[in-house]
Amino acid sequence: MKITGIEITQHRLDYDPPFHASWDTKPRTSFDATVVRVHTDEGITGVGSGDLMVGFAGHEHLFVGQDPLAIERHYRVLENIQFHYGRCWPLDLALWDLAGKVTGQPVFKLLGGLTDRVRAYASSGTLRDPAALSEAAEGYLAQGFRALKIRFHRGDWRKDIRALEAVRARVGDRLELMVDCNQGWRMPWDTYPAWSLKDALPVARELERLGVYWMEEPLHRADREGMRRLREMTSVRIAGGEMTRELYEFRDLIADGCLDVVQPDAALVGGITGLRRIAAMAQAANLVFTPHTWTNGMGVTANAHLVCGLTEGVFLEYPYDPPEWGLDRRDYMMAEPLRVDAEGWIVMPDAPGLGYAPDEDRLKATQVG
Repeated sequence: MKITGIEITQHRLDYDPPFHASWDTKPRTSFDATVVRVHTDEGITGVGSGDLMVGFAGHEHLFVGQDPLAIERHYRVLENIQFHYGRCWPLDLALWDLAGKVTGQPVFKLLGGLTDRVRAYASSGTLRDPAALSEAAEGYLAQGFRALKIRFHRGDWRKDIRALEAVRARVGDRLELMVDCNQGWRMPWDTYPAWSLKDALPVARELERLGVYWMEEPLHRADREGMRRLREMTSVRIAGGEMTRELYEFRDLIADGCLDVVQPDAALVGGITGLRRIAAMAQAANLVFTPHTWTNGMGVTANAHLVCGLTEGVFLEYPYDPPEWGLDRRDYMMAEPLRVDAEGWIVMPDAPGLGYAPDEDRLKATQVG
């Protein structure tokens, strides 16, 4: 079997009302998706989605004519492309989908098949007032979720704490709570500074009091010494790494004792091939490995296969904050959205590959460029 072509299409879903993401000062009125297809001479096609594949054009010949199952070889080429150009890891996801279809196995089994399910945590994205947020938390419980991630970014962390207190008062210990401080990076147009260690420490003390499971991105991604010291100064788990680009940076974050929870995203860095290395490093250091998954349902699915194949993930991020961010928006490129079951589990499909199918009509209607 040989690769005969790589097809990349760009899609945009326009929507109203806008989505006010906590980490972005600009309201969002559309959602872009990149879909990558790897075609073979035997008529089998692998499909992946995630980052924009910037810089890949002109490199197709490095894959065409190659054995699609030579995934480690393809990973090395993608790593070289990333160094010179952009992040093209959705191709790795498409290659794993293809490998599963060729072998007749779901990807999580090819990776090790440790478990067929992982419990999702509802990952909210908006900054609701305390009453609205506590009402939303009750709604997540009713849908089967057992964990919820709350965003901080209300300008004054004391306002964030009041929102968190309202949720804790409403749901008690029925929900495990995580907090995302979103200090690790900024959108290109947002130039305000990240917290320092001394900014983050009083917030961590409040999160200890409120029984928060982890504190995500409390400092800038480059402040490794600050993360290490904060981790030593608080009992709250420190999480991070969602936009870290290089695998050696994760190696150093782990070796330097900066994190309790390691959060790379296979759709954004390393693909499944690279991140299985990071999962092994995290396990060897007795850390939690649970990918960031804020791309779309295809990206969430790929990360779920990674977790289920290699680890007994505590929770996996499930972006979900209706009505602003519901399955109709997140998974518009899929024939069926990725859902959780009545007890909050993402259950791996038995279908070969990654187990999803594109919505071809919707993709045709939303294609741009």
